[in-house]
Amino acid sequence: MAEETPDLRGFPKADAYAALAERVDLVLEGTRDEIAAMATIATLVHHGFGHLWTGFYRVVDSGRQLRIGPYQGALGCLEIAVGRGVCGTAAAECRTVIVPDVAAFPGHITCDARARSEIVVPVFDAAGTLRAVFDVDSELVDAFDEDDRRGLERVLTWFARTGDAQ
Repeated sequence: MAEETPDLRGFPKADAYAALAERVDLVLEGTRDEIAAMATIATLVHHGFGHLWTGFYRVVDSGRQLRIGPYQGALGCLEIAVGRGVCGTAAAECRTVIVPDVAAFPGHITCDARARSEIVVPVFDAAGTLRAVFDVDSELVDAFDEDDRRGLERVLTWFARTGDAQ
């Protein structure tokens, strides 16, 4: 089955994220594999919004490390310690972190020097266990806001509703 990756740029964010959530649910219907879901979601978000880098860092080593998972964009950091950088902070605090200007974030880890702003959303399974973080980088300063937070958090509930807790 050939799937389309809709271009969501140019739509109001609330409408774009509603369409994204619908598309994710449609494409992943019947799937329980979290890696397949990560790859699909990263692709749909990346191409739908035209971001610089979009992907997952999986929780490993008894919750001490984040390791690169499925993503779209240039090479990412392979591992990030929980508590370090934007991704590690989101994982340690189990909350979404929006960084309007990465140059102003203490301890920001530069994987791609073109990144100017970032949003990182924690990903939980049905038991409420942190499985990963979802990281989105933009070449624009102040690219992400509360609409992005709400929209991405909604899409990522797939893992709590459907995903395999492996």
